[in-house]
Formats: sequence, structure tokens, C-alpha cells
Amino acid sequence: MPPHLDLSTTYSHADMILSSRNSPRLSLRRATSYTNDRGPMSSTSSRFSFNHLISSPPPSPGLPALVPRHGRPVPTRSKRTYLRALLWLLGVSVILYYGFTRMRLDRSKKQVGWATNSGDEYEMVGDSELPDFPTPVVVTDKRGRTKWTVSIPVDAAFPLEPHQYAEICTQNTEVANHVADLHAHMHRPHSHYGYYHVDPYFMDVAEAEEHGLLPGPKGKKNMKAQDGSVVGEYADSLIVQDVCETSMTFVLETSDAGLGKTLMMLWSAYGLAQKEGRAFFVDDSRWAYGKFESFFRPPPMPKCRPPPRHEMLPCPHHARHLVVSAATAVHTFGGAFNEEFEDPRKMEVYRQKPMFDFARAGYLALFQLADADRVYVQNRVSELRLRTLLEPPEPENGLIIGVHVRHGDRHPYEFQYRDSYVPLERYGEKARDVLHQTFNGTGLDGGENMAAEMRSLFIVASDDPDVYESDEFSHASRAQEQIRLASKTAVGESQPTGGSAIRKFVDETVGWEGGFFAGMFWSLGKPSSIPINAMETPETKLLATEEAFRLRELVGRAYLMDLAVLGEASDRIVCTVSSMGCKLLAVMMGWENAVVNGRWVNIDGDFEWRGVSW
Repeated sequence: MPPHLDLSTTYSHADMILSSRNSPRLSLRRATSYTNDRGPMSSTSSRFSFNHLISSPPPSPGLPALVPRHGRPVPTRSKRTYLRALLWLLGVSVILYYGFTRMRLDRSKKQVGWATNSGDEYEMVGDSELPDFPTPVVVTDKRGRTKWTVSIPVDAAFPLEPHQYAEICTQNTEVANHVADLHAHMHRPHSHYGYYHVDPYFMDVAEAEEHGLLPGPKGKKNMKAQDGSVVGEYADSLIVQDVCETSMTFVLETSDAGLGKTLMMLWSAYGLAQKEGRAFFVDDSRWAYGKFESFFRPPPMPKCRPPPRHEMLPCPHHARHLVVSAATAVHTFGGAFNEEFEDPRKMEVYRQKPMFDFARAGYLALFQLADADRVYVQNRVSELRLRTLLEPPEPENGLIIGVHVRHGDRHPYEFQYRDSYVPLERYGEKARDVLHQTFNGTGLDGGENMAAEMRSLFIVASDDPDVYESDEFSHASRAQEQIRLASKTAVGESQPTGGSAIRKFVDETVGWEGGFFAGMFWSLGKPSSIPINAMETPETKLLATEEAFRLRELVGRAYLMDLAVLGEASDRIVCTVSSMGCKLLAVMMGWENAVVNGRWVNIDGDFEWRGVSW
């Protein structure tokens, strides 16, 4: 009997060889098997058995296979699977987009830096030290929140140069947009904001110093005293007042030689400060006319002291301490100012009443002439009014009709006269028309009141001395006779002429032919050694001499007293609205008299009253 063979052991070994060498000759399956099952791949498989050695008939061709032919389940993809994949892909795309956007912003502009003031283009520069010039600065607090403020060195001269104030406002817009982009993680177009828009990412100077983001006065050694000359501030007072919570400081500095624009801005700034609850200060340290107190009494002082000079910012408008000057008029009194305060329910000039009220409040508070000039104006007004009084039983007294004529470098708005001036005949005709219309039908018999007309006066104020000698106004009275701006002809006729061989030296005659010109003003008190063909513009930055300030003071006092007499004495005023003095006279008359009752008469086209121009 043949020996017993262990088939499982033998097969297992053979199968191991088969697996390693892959030899087909050692296959134990029948060549004519009906099944297509190839059996296990290894003897170690848990599914190994001899069932594959047993032949079985093929399955019925009409029945589906119970097991998939390829040995793996057929995937079934539902709509939920596709939706889940789409959401996953969308989420990954959003994360990558914000990541790359943040990397691009961080790479192009760092979160700590300042705007350079070289040229008109500004860029953010990262560094660890503050610059030594005024500029907006991007800062990051301890929590990593990015904000911006304005850094002005505490030892910088006050006030800053006009172009520096203008640059700060321009740079502030750029930096504010940059910080807003950092918080939004993307660059987006920035819309127009209202006048009282509050930037949530702006940090005031005092707040930045409290958080240690700006050094402040304590961070500077040997800090000098505060610069500037705030009118009415008594630095040596024994009573130490607290710093005002909010304030507005008006800087009397402009490249415009005239006084009109400065006065309108000054009055409007005061009214705006009162509306916003800010303490108001005036600085005259670089005023072309000299000291404020040479012309006016000190303004009313608040019960607090001005803030440190480096905390006074030209913008944004919601800063705690504002500084306003002619250089920043477009930001303080520009389009956003008009949009905020124009009355949309009214028409024409009546839309301007809120701005008129601002200027009127400033006039009442600040237009208080110095003692000597104020006494003269009061006496002059009383004298003129006495000349219009009639004895009873006359029902009415005469009128005082004021006429303001501006020549020089100020030309009319009306097209046909824009290269010259409104003819003096139009002033005279309009003044006579106003007189006749006022007294027509007011007489005792219902006719014209000739007695009142005969008692009426025409008073004239002009920057052109030749106007007083013209045929139209030779019979009129001057508004004031304290200071006269004469022409060379008039001055030459007043000089003594004798036959003596020894003649006393007389300074060169300076006349005002044609009116007030900026070049003439800037040249006052300077040597006349300029060539005849010189065309250079007078340098306005040079420090004026004492003689120049004395002559400028006379010019300014004459202008202010003319306005004061016309504004206080006149019952009607005829002028051209293109002149700032004309618009100031409307403010001095008041809204009811000037606009509602029509006693302020413009003869320069159909233009209306407007406030600050920039």
C-alpha cells in the first residue's frame, strides 16, 4: 500500500513556488474546467479551499452574476456626493484667495510705517523710528489692530508751512484708504464720505500717546516752549487751566494779500466752532499784516487753554483739535461743507442761510475794532446819521446809501466786464434808483418825499483813490477820513513847492492808482532798487521790516474802518458780489436786512451771496 501523502502540505509548497516563480506548468487546475475562478493567490489566504478543484456547470446566461466580475463593488455616485465635492472645492478656493490677497497686501505695504512727502505719490515705508517731519503714520496696537494717526514732531515750529498742512490732508486720505484695505483684506474703491464721517481706524494724537504708539512731549528731552502766538493766551498766568477737550485754532496766514478772504474764513470758522462745541483760538504769529491786536480787540477766550501744538491737526475733521488756515480751506469749507449745511428745502440764496449764520456769529464776536479806531467809527457813524435827520412834522428822515467800489486786481463776474471793471455810472444810477424807489409815494400828499431825498447821503468806500474824484461821486462823502489812500497826483499836489534852493528830502511817493494790487502790497517798505523791466513776483516769505509792517497796518486799518462805517451807517448798500468786501457787508447788515428786505444790492450780474471761496 502506497504511503500516505499529505496533499495540503505538498500543495502549499507548490503554491509558494508558483507565487514566487509564476510557473504555469505547476498548475493543479484541470485544463478543461468550466469555471473561470483562478483560485487564491497564496496559501495563506483565509479563503483557500479545494472547491476550485471541483468542476461545476457554468451559470445560466440569462441570470445576472451574483458577484461582480472584477471582484470590487461598482461605485454609485449620488447628487449629494457631487454637491459635497463642489462645496469642498469652493471652500478651498476661498481660503486660497484670501490667503494670497493678504500675502500681497502685506508684501506691498507693511502695517507699520508712514507716508513720505516726496512728490505727489505716497508710499508706506516700514521702520522702527518715527520720521522727523509731519506725516500720517500707520500703527498697530498691542492686540494687533491696525490704525493710523498723524505724527507731528513736538519740537516742530508752529504753525507749519501752508504746503505742509495741505500735504497732510492729502496724505491722510491715502493712508486712511490703505488701512481700510488692510481691514477688508482686499483693495476696493472708496466712496465719498460726508462732512462728519468718523473713520473708525483713526486714532487721535493724545490717544496714541496714551497707548505708547507716539512718544509725546515726555519722550523728548529739552523740549522748548510752545511756538506760535495764540491771541489772548497768557502763558505766565498763575492759574493753570486744563487743556480744552476739543478746539479749533485759526491761523492768520495766507498768500493772498487781501483782507477780505481772511475775514470771511475767520468769521465762518468761529461760527462753525461754536456749532460743534469747540473752543476757538486765533494764531497771528505769521500774519502778513502784523498783530491781530493792532486791528481788533482780543477774541473771547474760553475757560481752558490751547492744546499742545503737535496735537493740532488740519484733518480729519473729527480730530479733537483742529487747525484751520487758508491752505486747508478746501477741506474745511469745501464741497462736503456745502453739502452738509446747505438747506435743501430752500431755493437760490436762501439755501446759504446756515453758512451766512456762521459768518454772522463770527462778525458779532470778532469784529471789535481796536480802541482808537472803534471810537472814530462810532463818532463818524453818529455824524453821518445826524446829517440825515429832519425836523418834525416830516414823517421820514433821509437815507444813507453806501457804495463799495472794488478795483485793483479784483475783476467782476459779469462777462462783458470781466477784463475791466463795472462802470461807475452803473453804481451811481443804481444808487439813485434805490433812493427814488424808497421815497416814491411816501410824501404828505402821496407823492415823492423830496425833503427826505434832499437829506439823504451817498457815502463811498473804494480801494481806488480816483473814484472819490470822479464825476459820479465827487458830491458823495467818504466812508472814513481817518486814513486815506491817495494817488501820486494828489500826493504830489500836497507837497510844498517853493523857490528855496535848499529842499528837504521827501520819501518817494507811493500811490494807489487803479486800486489795491497784491504786488504793491508785498512791496511796501522794501527798497525800490528793482529794475524797471523786472517781472518777478514779489517774495511773500521774506521777513517784513518794521516799516513794511507799519505801512501794511495803515492799509489794513483803512480797509476795516471803511467796512465798519458802511456796515453800521448804511440803510442800503450797492456793490459787486465779486468783491469779498461786498459779501462781508451783507453779513454786517444781517440776513433780514440784506437778503429778506433786499437792502443789499448787487450790480455784478445775477450772482448771489456765497461765503468762503477757495
